[in-house]
This record gives sequence, structure tokens and C-alpha cells, in this order.
Amino acid sequence: MLLEGEYLNDSKNGNMKEYNKIGELIFVGEYLNDKRWNGKGKEYDNDTLIYEGGYLNGEKNGNIKEYDSNKNLLFDGQYSKGEKNEIGKEYYNNELVFEGEYLNNKRWNGKGKEYDEKNRLRYEGEYLNGKRDGKGKEYNENGNMIFDGEYKDGKWNGIGKEYYSRNGQLKYDGEYLNGKKNGKGKEYFQSGKVRYVGEYLKGRKINNKINKLI
Repeated sequence: MLLEGEYLNDSKNGNMKEYNKIGELIFVGEYLNDKRWNGKGKEYDNDTLIYEGGYLNGEKNGNIKEYDSNKNLLFDGQYSKGEKNEIGKEYYNNELVFEGEYLNNKRWNGKGKEYDEKNRLRYEGEYLNGKRDGKGKEYNENGNMIFDGEYKDGKWNGIGKEYYSRNGQLKYDGEYLNGKKNGKGKEYFQSGKVRYVGEYLKGRKINNKINKLI
């Protein structure tokens, strides 16, 4: 590794440039008391910018931006101790795909929003370890809400309401398990008239005494 930059009392202090063994630039930024990467800086790969932001004791820290090899923005948000933490935005081909909370470098922990390739909101709600988990709302490509309720491991689980995608009319109100109607619920026609009241098992209506067809 080759270095050029500022020294104070024989220690690296201030702005420095780092190069690899073949002379390619890999870092431009600040040093403090011989410790690399303290303060603001930029990282490069094959002379292409892949990171810009803050550092603390050699680790990414504070507000940062990350890029791919084609200079497309990948992430814009906060790091602490070298990991994504708190609020951030994720991009694909320079299009926003997620904005929300991160925890210990694990994407999508806490509240957030997902977008499709045309920057249309498709989900807003809670996440755990990168999956929809907790309360959330799901939308179709026209912006109409198609589900409002509880998620677990990325699927509809618990209490929720499902809507017709065309007119937004309530379609089902009840319980879900692993993405299917399961338990007590009420189903509606697009007109709003009640279609069925009773119980479901793995998405199928159960015909017994407590069920009622209207």
C-alpha cells in the first residue's frame, strides 16, 4: 500500500491518499494520529467511487453513500460501527426500492416502505430481518390498497382486511395463516354485499353449523 498526504509529529494527520500495490487509488480522506480513516473520506475500486461518507477508527460511521461499479447509487443512509443502523434508503438501477430502518447491518428492521421499479409504493409497515413482519399495508400498481393487516415472515398472518384491486371495495375481513384465509372471517361481493360469514381452513370455507351463507 502506498500513501501520500499530511503528517504531523511524524504521524499521519489530515488528508491522505491510499493506493494499492499496482498504483490504483483506493481511498481519499482523513487520518488521525496514524489511524486510518477517521473523519470524511471516499473509497474506490478500480478507480471507481464506491463509498463516500464518514469514518470512525477505520469503520464506516455517520451519513454515507454507497455505489456499484457502474456508479449507480445503492444506499444512502446511516452507519455506526461499520454497520447499517437507523434510517436509510436502498436503490436498484438508481431507482428507490426501500426507505426505512436498519439494525446491525440487517436490512429492513423496523418501519419502512417498499417501491417497485417504477417508484410506485407497494408496501408500508413493519419489518423484521428483511421480511414484512407486524402491521402493514400493501398496494397494487395502480396505488389501490389490497391488504391492511398483520404479517409474519413476509406473509399475511393474523387479522387483516383484503380489498378488491379495481375499486378498493372490502373483499374479506378476518383471520389469515401463512397467506391464506384461516379461522373466522367475512367475505364480500364487489358491490359491498356480504357473501359469506364463517370459518376457513387453508383458504377454504368450512361447512358446519356456525357457518352461514348469505
